[in-house]
Amino acid sequence: MTRPRFLPDNFTLALIATVTAASLLPASGPTARLFEMATTVAIGLLFFLHGAKLSREAVFAGVTHWRLHLLVLCSTFVLFPLLGMILKPALAPLVTPELYVGILYLCVLPATVQSAIAFTSLARGNVPAAVCSASASTLLGVFITPLLVSALVVPHHQSGGSLDAIGRILLQLMVPFVAGHLLRPWIGSFVKRHASTLKFVDQGSILLVVYTAFSAAVIEGLWKQVPLSALAGLLVVCAVLLTLALVLTALAARKLGFDKADEITIVFCGSKKSLASGVPMAKVLFPAASVGAIVLPLMLFHQMQLMVCAALAHRYSRRTSAPLTSTHENKA
Repeated sequence: MTRPRFLPDNFTLALIATVTAASLLPASGPTARLFEMATTVAIGLLFFLHGAKLSREAVFAGVTHWRLHLLVLCSTFVLFPLLGMILKPALAPLVTPELYVGILYLCVLPATVQSAIAFTSLARGNVPAAVCSASASTLLGVFITPLLVSALVVPHHQSGGSLDAIGRILLQLMVPFVAGHLLRPWIGSFVKRHASTLKFVDQGSILLVVYTAFSAAVIEGLWKQVPLSALAGLLVVCAVLLTLALVLTALAARKLGFDKADEITIVFCGSKKSLASGVPMAKVLFPAASVGAIVLPLMLFHQMQLMVCAALAHRYSRRTSAPLTSTHENKA
């Protein structure tokens, strides 16, 4: 029996279960320190596998389509932060101040890789360009996100300095990523053959980070500080941001003369935010006790973007009777 599109996937259900476990049985004392060490190792392994899975050939196939990539990067690192700041007077009253810090953090994160490519393929968009744009967003996010956090989030919430944050992210995230990518000629085939098994390593790493983050937040009184009305308001805020991102990226693609295949790529790469990058980065950038509240908007936005983009991808695919290639590729 096929699962309905609008039901949460297994990973989302696992996230909900993890948050519930951390709320009822938070790790503290020596146990928390063990989880902290395990989390550091898990984050390194997560980014090592990301590096091993990144295909240079696929990236180079779309790298020359610079106008598309520039628009996607502008949506990810310019449009979203502007929306977060401009809409703050209207949206901030719907949530707590801590949750709006999480919204601002969400706005400065890089795009997803796997789901953006998957939805682009399902909708018959320009897949090579999607691989390049999403991968570039992840790599640039290592440097851009800490700088944007310092510029937009630190005035509302203390974290480390941008240069210090970049150094810590380079050490904990980028070094394993580069190591995995350099070892791809030797381990790439193994990673590809065991992709379904290694997916659980990816997801398990994120769940471990989420459990550790929410444990610390719960001990600090997270759920006493977040009323149900604020959670309802958070749904509204995430829906507004996602709707504006989808509409504005589609309008920009059409206004700038991109064809339908490229429009699909721009919409799905320019409107998404990465849970896989955002949760580990928050662990590095913010004090442990505040990470839970900061990643809560990201977790909600993550599920919302999956459900909405799944429906949108099916709609695009129905309007496209045959696989599309971009005008840029046809001219090449």
